[in-house]
Amino acid sequence: MTSEEFFRSIELQYKSNLPFVVYRKPSNKKINSFLQKSDELNFVNDFTEQGFVFSPFDNIEKSVLIPTEISQVNSTLFQASDSFRTSPLSESISKESKENHINLINGCINEIKNSDLKKVVLSRKETINFSETNPITIFKRLLYAYESAFAYCWYHPKVGLWLGATPESLIKIEGQRFSIMALAGTQNYAGNLDVEWQNKEKEEQQIVTDFIIENLKPSVVNYDVSDIETVKAGNLVHLKTMITAQLRSNIMLKQLINALHPTPAVCGLPKATAKQFILNNEGYNREFYTGFLGELNFQNTKAPRAGNRNIENRAYSFTKKSTQLYVNLRCMQIKNQQAIIYVGGGITIASNPESEWEETLAKSSIIKNVL
Repeated sequence: MTSEEFFRSIELQYKSNLPFVVYRKPSNKKINSFLQKSDELNFVNDFTEQGFVFSPFDNIEKSVLIPTEISQVNSTLFQASDSFRTSPLSESISKESKENHINLINGCINEIKNSDLKKVVLSRKETINFSETNPITIFKRLLYAYESAFAYCWYHPKVGLWLGATPESLIKIEGQRFSIMALAGTQNYAGNLDVEWQNKEKEEQQIVTDFIIENLKPSVVNYDVSDIETVKAGNLVHLKTMITAQLRSNIMLKQLINALHPTPAVCGLPKATAKQFILNNEGYNREFYTGFLGELNFQNTKAPRAGNRNIENRAYSFTKKSTQLYVNLRCMQIKNQQAIIYVGGGITIASNPESEWEETLAKSSIIKNVL
């Protein structure tokens, strides 16, 4: 399918008020789409289903599924060009918004000082007016601007329209092989990756890594932790660690997701206490922001290796289930020519409220660049 035909089919789907998702994996030129054939709202039951999943922050029982079996699945190769370059959108933030967020951070720091909380990820939203009416145009700008991110546009007439370019994977599973990213700490990109990180940022990243390892142990045979590295995401840099593991044969995907989601990178630690603080104090519903999305139980068929002496293996290919889920960061919801942009940051006892506010401004500018 040509790229023109590919995008035309998505625009027709949107005009027909039918569900779809179009997405590109990090550093990849292949773009995929699911075009659901009806406007039925489907939910994941036990994560054994196959399709594209879109899950909220608060309750994975409400994870929306675009099922493979009732969708047209297309792909194409696409190289975004300079024609999709945009100028940064400058829109002022009210003094009240800043005061509210800083007050929230101060209250959180006090709670950390007087409880067992170690970290809480606090967020806010901005509402931006813009004139673009075609979400696929915005999606193409995301493709151009953020080549190393998971870029997507997701729509369901009974849920809404979301777009994003997230730098963070949640989990990748192929057969019994599993990997997960621990991403935390944020600074502005200053032209190179030779970054000096403060203790607060290092501690924040270590909290995420330790949580993942501790919660993985019951589900894996063994695991390996990479060195920490600095990675670029748009105009920001973060600290990243990769954890890989071999899953036990009796582990169900839903069990694993329940143990890990939401990680301290988007919620806090202890998880239950941090999540309750967020729900009680943020003052709005995150919906799908800091949830997760991606391919669920895809059937990846691979040919046997050349030179395999086993006649049966040489005669037949083999199939492995593959799941790749991403954390829904650097995202926005579009309603009535308004973009609702969601941003946040990790708060610890060492946090500086003014610096945390500035971090949210840097993150919101990533999405504003494509409006």
